[in-house]
Amino acid sequence: MKPALLALVAAFNIAVAVPAAAEAGAPLTVELSAQASTAAANDLATAVLYVERSGADAAVLADEVNRAIAGALETVRAEKTVKAQTGSISTWPVYDKDDRGRITSWRMRSEIRLESMDLAAMSALVGRLQAGLALAHVGMEPAPATRRKALDAATVDALQAFEARAGLIAGTLGRKHRIVHLSVGDSGFSPPPMPRMRMATMAAADAAPAPLEGGESQVSVHVSGRIELTD
Repeated sequence: MKPALLALVAAFNIAVAVPAAAEAGAPLTVELSAQASTAAANDLATAVLYVERSGADAAVLADEVNRAIAGALETVRAEKTVKAQTGSISTWPVYDKDDRGRITSWRMRSEIRLESMDLAAMSALVGRLQAGLALAHVGMEPAPATRRKALDAATVDALQAFEARAGLIAGTLGRKHRIVHLSVGDSGFSPPPMPRMRMATMAAADAAPAPLEGGESQVSVHVSGRIELTD
């Protein structure tokens, strides 16, 4: 993984609380916040493919769809670097257009979800699977370990930004400070937009590898808290 690119954004909201009993020596407090963002490599590819069929007999339709999904999973098992799991399965009736409520046929949809850090294998596999399945989604995101590393880096930067801002405020007022409350949270990650994929089953001859480009996502951490100004 190439070195993470750090982009630090120090944003703050300041609220000074002047106690009514200031003459009695009650402490002066300040509320503030800071934020930091870190770029995380999108090194995990994900894809959702599906089979959708119609038929007059629900049992026959289910058998057809299940066989198609089973065949796809068998193909995936040959790729050791790609993980697969079954997704949502739904069946619904199709009614007569004369509004009499009579069921004329059935429709069924079944999905599989793929993920891999091997982009070349994933791209080729998605291309092959589209000979029999339709593609609903393909995307890139940071793998869990990559996201945790970026999150740790952003957390350090956000805390340092908070402490620097607190020191600046206290120093400007000729005071020292101590932290009396601190809250740290993250806003997940923001992946770059992916191009819309063609959601149709392609003939085997047309099943070219799906283009995948990792890029980066931004992982953000925000810190808010309250400091007490001291002499």
